Amino acid sequence: MIAVEAAAEAASIGITGDVSGTVAAAYAAAREEALLPLLLTVPSDAVVQGSGALAPLHEAMRATSRRPREVILVITGDVAARDRRALLTGIDGLRTIGYLVAVGGLGTSHVPLDLIADAAPYALVLSPELMERVPRDARRNAVGEAVAHMAKSLGVHVLAPQVRDEAQLTTLRGWGVRLAQGPLLAPLDWRPSHGRVHVPLPVPAEPQPSMIDLGPRVQEFLMPAVTLGMHATAEEVVEALGTEPSITSVILVDEYQRPRGSVERSRFLLSIAGPYGHALHAKKPAHRLADPPRVVPKTTPVIAAMQVAGKDSARVYDDLVVVDEVGRCMGVVHVGDLIRHVADLQPAQR
Repeated sequence: MIAVEAAAEAASIGITGDVSGTVAAAYAAAREEALLPLLLTVPSDAVVQGSGALAPLHEAMRATSRRPREVILVITGDVAARDRRALLTGIDGLRTIGYLVAVGGLGTSHVPLDLIADAAPYALVLSPELMERVPRDARRNAVGEAVAHMAKSLGVHVLAPQVRDEAQLTTLRGWGVRLAQGPLLAPLDWRPSHGRVHVPLPVPAEPQPSMIDLGPRVQEFLMPAVTLGMHATAEEVVEALGTEPSITSVILVDEYQRPRGSVERSRFLLSIAGPYGHALHAKKPAHRLADPPRVVPKTTPVIAAMQVAGKDSARVYDDLVVVDEVGRCMGVVHVGDLIRHVADLQPAQR
């Protein structure tokens, strides 16, 4: 599990650009003490109307101590031609603040494909109506696969909502979709306070020989990175690591979200827990205990990424930091995930 969707009331997601439902969802997540990144739905009209319409959302983030880079805003609703420029301006504004921006309703809503290319979102969210007929409807399958292929070419994640059975999950895996949510993965009444959920894994399809030379791109194994500024103290890093035991690293980034340091969980906590460790390091900058980040571009094949991981025998299992075209941190990749993927390919290569 890498994020929690805080669902807004459907009545508030309309043509007026009202974000009150989104704000209520953010506060509800705070009451549940949801520590993972949030997925929030925002109507496209609110983004078109600009900062004034979104001010209550920004205030909710401040009041709940949420950093924008921990929130994925899913923009939903049809986009009129006259609103195109205003929407792109609004998306740029949200991205500048630090939000991750996604576009929702792909497959059924009226969102021009060239607009998606211009917006360069973090993720595309398939339409729930489209997912209802996958994989039984071959035509809808073609639409979903086309969206997934487009997203891969653009370097964008795809999220599939409302996954209800393993046949859907298997189909999504065949498309290369790595992010999914729905009743199959967690009960409809699940809340963060309920604890962990157990996710079924589909049987992987046989890979085609042409696809196993160097493996898929590392962005297909991307996990959200826990990031802090370069001036963060060691005490702040300890607090970030303490929010979730599955966090394996904290990435220190500059003001442009470019990785400048990597704090590996085990080595860092050993330094802090050692004799006088807390007294020596807690109030001082964490970058003193950080290693240089092991950076790979998002288009790096799996085999090439594993070669990067193997260059330093002391840090073989440290997370790799995935960056976009301008060097900004997109997330991390666990080396263990790459090893398991390559191991699964071995029988096919033989």
